[in-house]
Amino acid sequence: MSRLQWRDFEAVLAGLEALPRASLPAVVEGRTLAQALLHGAQGIEYSMRGFPQPKPRWFQLTLGALAFSVFRRRGWMSHDRRAPVPGEPAPPADADEAQALARLQSAIAAFRAWPGPWSPHFAYGALDRAGHEQAHAMHLADHVQAFLGD
Repeated sequence: MSRLQWRDFEAVLAGLEALPRASLPAVVEGRTLAQALLHGAQGIEYSMRGFPQPKPRWFQLTLGALAFSVFRRRGWMSHDRRAPVPGEPAPPADADEAQALARLQSAIAAFRAWPGPWSPHFAYGALDRAGHEQAHAMHLADHVQAFLGD
């Protein structure tokens, strides 16, 4: 199976619309699809209001920037899908999928309307609008990929 390569929010929204939800497993790597969508929405929201516990600046400028550069070059991200963003509250285990999708869509709409400034990504550091969008799109693709099988 080829990897999902979502590079922007148009691809995210189209990809989520096309998901074969009825055939997806209920839980993968300790998360439901609703929890994964809420986790993605939180990340998008953090781009606008600030991440709860950013990594040190030296990390963002070195290892974080290098990792994002690799992800951008290959067009997809791989990461520990069980790990929350540091300081992020865990999405509830009984999260409703329709409500989670609505929150994600709302976060994307808010992102699109946001005039800036952008908060540094907790790991990758300073990103512009396009960088944040690509990071979030690849992040969501990696989580959804788990439900489709790696």
